[in-house]
Amino acid sequence: MPEFDPRHAPVRPAPYLIGGAVVLAAAVGVFGVISSPPKAVRHAPSAVDLRALEHQAFTEVQGRAGLAAPQTLPIKVLPGETLEQAVARTGVRAEEARSVVKTLAQAFDTVNIKAGLAFKAVIAAPRERSGPVQLIGLSMQTGPATAITLSRTFDGALRLRELEETVTDETAVAQGKMEGSLYEAALKAGADSRTISEAVKLFSKKLDFARDIQPDDEFKLVFDRKVTEAGRTVETGDLLYAEVGAKGQTTRFYRFERNGKAEFFDEFGKNIAGFLLRTPVDAARVTSGFGARRHPVLGYTRMHQGIDFGAPTGTPVYAAGDGVVEQVRRAGGYGNWLQIRHSDGWSTGYAHLSRYAGGLRVGQRVSQGQVVAYVGTTGMSTGAHLHYEVIKSGHKIDPKGAKVPQGTVLAGRELDSFRAQKAQIETVIAKASTKDASQQMAKLTQPRAGGKS
Repeated sequence: MPEFDPRHAPVRPAPYLIGGAVVLAAAVGVFGVISSPPKAVRHAPSAVDLRALEHQAFTEVQGRAGLAAPQTLPIKVLPGETLEQAVARTGVRAEEARSVVKTLAQAFDTVNIKAGLAFKAVIAAPRERSGPVQLIGLSMQTGPATAITLSRTFDGALRLRELEETVTDETAVAQGKMEGSLYEAALKAGADSRTISEAVKLFSKKLDFARDIQPDDEFKLVFDRKVTEAGRTVETGDLLYAEVGAKGQTTRFYRFERNGKAEFFDEFGKNIAGFLLRTPVDAARVTSGFGARRHPVLGYTRMHQGIDFGAPTGTPVYAAGDGVVEQVRRAGGYGNWLQIRHSDGWSTGYAHLSRYAGGLRVGQRVSQGQVVAYVGTTGMSTGAHLHYEVIKSGHKIDPKGAKVPQGTVLAGRELDSFRAQKAQIETVIAKASTKDASQQMAKLTQPRAGGKS
């Protein structure tokens, strides 16, 4: 029978404030009792309410004779472990662990579980520091907006509750300054990886991430999302707007649908897709430009007919434009080589690849921004990098200076509709900026601890 071991330091409740509060809120009977998954939606309280409930519950538990202050324990089911065994690791009696699992089984399958299933338990140990602990409550997140709580009431009964937060649609703004890469900064600001990846592909059409982006450059991303009352993102929708201030100017992209297809336009209604990406690989730096140079392997000067982007092996390589795969082969010093044919006599080439994207073959049609291969160091190479070439009517030209065809420009009713959507986006950004400024001002005006207000 598991005993409470005083040699093991208990986990303090502070780091698990919100999770413990949900359990303890249930322990003091805040939510309605159910014996099976409810049909009615139960709304979780706000974070402020949860803190108040936690304080109340901790106070009441501390008042019980023979019990020490409650502790919050995060538990994960280990490989090969049953849910009952995981519950028993909290220090409760074996029969109590069985009773807990039996009650939980009313709400979900407690047998066919996977290792890593997580829950939080709130326990109280005997004051004399010997004997089994007592379960005060248990909570388990079952989805982005749903949770199960189990609590022991003062009469000793186990009560099961299922909580569900309201999920709302909103337009979110992630903004800030570059700290590390755009990906890192935007992730920290609240955007998800899918939204950031879409933005990175857009900026690749106009900016060279290796040379144009500097620390403290500012960015803004606007996107739709579904969010719970507690602020957890359930689902991310469309990227509506992307902005980066770099090179002394601001690059802006607005999403707009025309002919049933979503495209991105600049503030003047010009399609910014362009014809070819300027940088067909993320977070890369230019290690060698177009022109005559001393070859790093051969040791003599010869024409370098492309641009080299230094990046770790395995970094995704994107198709620079829509087209058809023309060559997928081993090409001497180029190592693994890929060539894509675009329209009007344009082609692009990619060398030293570690591997191709799954199933890539000659004759396959690819889209701009599609992952087609991965950076490597095959062939005549001194390190991992992408050698990128732009070819016009059989002649290799400088990718940086290539005058490739540009996109379309909106006019008439389409332009009017675009301007209306653009105004809505600008209103959303203005409100978010005002809110951020107010929060920053509130932080600056807060009295210091021990000082005068």
